[in-house]
Amino acid sequence: MTIAASFPHYQKSGRALFVTFCELSRDPFCGAARDLVLEHCLHDHGRRCGVHAAVVMPEHVHLLLTPLADPKGWPYGLPAILKLIKGVSARSVNRLLGASGPVWQEESLDHILRSDESLEEKLRYIEQNPVRRRLVERAEDYPWLWVNSE
Repeated sequence: MTIAASFPHYQKSGRALFVTFCELSRDPFCGAARDLVLEHCLHDHGRRCGVHAAVVMPEHVHLLLTPLADPKGWPYGLPAILKLIKGVSARSVNRLLGASGPVWQEESLDHILRSDESLEEKLRYIEQNPVRRRLVERAEDYPWLWVNSE
């Protein structure tokens, strides 16, 4: 276990989190694999978390989400949310590619947002990530970008 993996994940109720996790091999995902990963990132939207935005890049994922309250009124924990997303998406990607074993790096990077301004800043960052990488000219042309329009 790495030292970073032993640090607890802190979160505040009702606060948005910006999360990044990376593919273990750093080999680019094919389009079909990115479709699956995006589907799993959005699966618990409205159940365990409110997803504000998600982008599946060729070798990493950015999520902007707010954990929702469980039946007891406590926010769902980020480690449990990510374990579901990463675990189920890894099984789906492995099935698609005829592979086995870990797909994601063990640790994820997460940051609690401090204000509504930083939420907008992170939304813009996620939207523009494919453009900055020159994968598309316009963010709306990237098929593995999802932004909540509610």
